[in-house]
Amino acid sequence: MGYPEELLAPDEQLLLHRHPHWKMLFWPAVTFVVATAIAGFAGGAAWPHLEGASRNAVLIVIVVLWAAIVLWRGLGRVLHWKSTHFIVTDRRVMVREGVFTHTGIDIPLNRITSVQFRNGLSDRLLGTGTLIIESASGEPLEYDDIPDVMQVHNLLYHEVFEQDRVDPRYDRPPGTGHQHGA
Repeated sequence: MGYPEELLAPDEQLLLHRHPHWKMLFWPAVTFVVATAIAGFAGGAAWPHLEGASRNAVLIVIVVLWAAIVLWRGLGRVLHWKSTHFIVTDRRVMVREGVFTHTGIDIPLNRITSVQFRNGLSDRLLGTGTLIIESASGEPLEYDDIPDVMQVHNLLYHEVFEQDRVDPRYDRPPGTGHQHGA
C-alpha cells in the first residue's frame, strides 16, 4: 500500500515509500512460534488427564495466556512497524510514525547537506541499514532499519545533487543559456 498521494503538495511526486525493514518483526514472530508450540504442548499434555468442565477451563486458560503473550510481545511491534513511514518525494524527505500519537518530520531536499548510510555485516546480509541525513538546520537525523539503504542513499544523493545543479531562476543548469524574461 502506497503513501496517500492526497497528502502530498500539488505537483509533488512520490519517489519512495518504505516501512522499516521486516527484521524488526523477527522477535514478535519468534514469540508467536514459541508461544504457539508451548500452548500446543500444554494443551496436548492436559487433554488426556482432564475431563469435562476442568478440561475446558484449562484449555481456555491456555488460550488466554497464549493470546496475552502474543499480544503483549508482538502487537505493539507490528503496529509500530505498520505505522512508520519513510517517504521521499521530489521535494522532501518525510518520516511519519505513531499509532495513537502521530509524529512527523519533513526535510526539504534543498536543506540536506549530507546523506550517509551505515550497515554492519548482519544489516548487509538482510539488506538494511541506518540512513543518516544531515540538514543545514542542526544535528544529523538517523533512521534505523531502512530496507535497501544503499539504494535509498543513492536516490537521495541523486535527488539532492540534481536539486543543487538546477538554478530555479533559469529552470536549467547554471551557466547554460539565457535568463527567462529578463
